[in-house]
Amino acid sequence: MKYTPFHYKTIQEVENKEKELSVHFPLTENTADLFTPIKLFGRSVPSRLGVAPMEGNDSEESGAPSEHTVQRYLAYARGGAGVIWYEATTVVPEGRSGKHQLLLNKETMPAFKEMNERIKAAGKEANGFAPLLVLQANHSGRYSKPHGFPEPLIAYHNPYYEKNNPIADDRIVSDEYLDRLPEKFGAATKLAKEAGFDAIDIKSCHGYLFAEVASAYTRKGPHGGSFENRFRLLIDSIKAAKKYEDDQFYITCRLGIYDGFPYPYGWGSDQENRLELTEPLKLAKILKEDLGIELLNITMGNPYVDSHVTRPFDQGKYEAPEHPFVGVARMYEGTKAIKDALPDLLLMASAPSYVRQFSPNLAAGAVAGKYADFVNFGRESFADPNFPNEIRKTGTLSRRKVCITCGKCGDLIRAGFKVGCVVHNPEFKPYYAEYLKQLKNK
Repeated sequence: MKYTPFHYKTIQEVENKEKELSVHFPLTENTADLFTPIKLFGRSVPSRLGVAPMEGNDSEESGAPSEHTVQRYLAYARGGAGVIWYEATTVVPEGRSGKHQLLLNKETMPAFKEMNERIKAAGKEANGFAPLLVLQANHSGRYSKPHGFPEPLIAYHNPYYEKNNPIADDRIVSDEYLDRLPEKFGAATKLAKEAGFDAIDIKSCHGYLFAEVASAYTRKGPHGGSFENRFRLLIDSIKAAKKYEDDQFYITCRLGIYDGFPYPYGWGSDQENRLELTEPLKLAKILKEDLGIELLNITMGNPYVDSHVTRPFDQGKYEAPEHPFVGVARMYEGTKAIKDALPDLLLMASAPSYVRQFSPNLAAGAVAGKYADFVNFGRESFADPNFPNEIRKTGTLSRRKVCITCGKCGDLIRAGFKVGCVVHNPEFKPYYAEYLKQLKNK
């Protein structure tokens, strides 16, 4: 579908386009609500702005954070974010997305601890408070590349993922393998606590293993078919993590509530691929009321297959089937549905970057309109790690610094390079030039 790239100069122009498309997402002129303190994890947080999990692909081969990793997170801390949600960090070696993805184990834990101490000190020195740090514990599933080449571990065959790259049957993980994972995530939780994180996220989104099990309607056995079977892995892993929770350390989840594929190959959708939130609402209620989860970060889609759902864009690897405003509106519609059903559950919304300089207005609108309590910024944090302080000081973002949703950061990680903003950070331009060279020589 052809559409005019983002060109709007005023909020009114954005709202006019919303009306034309018959969609809605919240916008407000006043961004002061983003700096209204709120209690989270037992402490007062002065900013509703968070840094979303964005892989930098810059760890040591051991999985320990490199100095490059540390400097990236120090910039986020100095930038004034209230919450820094660390990028996907593997807790089992075979679930690593690449040789330079972070890996938490007994050997790498001290490096994480040292990094966290530096990050909290930097935030306090720069802004008068230390950001809350959340470790995202992940298993890459079908996107596993622990040795630098694909070694997928899948829950079932999904034709939307595999239409061009079929995967052998022997890469389907066994029930016994899935049964062992909660213990692994529990052990990682203990290490995350020792490393000085404030919380751990048992990740279930974006097509990785836990999210894929969520849509395993066609799988036989104890991890497929029924709701109870498909969420056994997530719930048991959260229960294993909960053993280490106390008044200084908490358990959370980044939860994908819509995969973007029609039932029975996508979760949170019906057979026409429309948003269907019966099961996501049921799960959110279990997480809040039965397991005592205080905060969820809501997201959607799969950045590898339907990135227009996860990260609405102007430029991408394919022509999006919908206007980007439709994707933004869906993200906030789904988030608000969870909030309306469970008003005492704290929510962090996602994907504000597409609306560029109006992303602070979207984030503030989400807070003021009770769509969410926090908003995580992903691509924008690569473009300008100082975005929270810029919003706090000016109420807006400079058009010269915002993410332009070009997708180049995504190209870098898929090609195995260190990841950052190619447009605004000269350090990453040579990596992108090399990526283009490799693409041309294929």
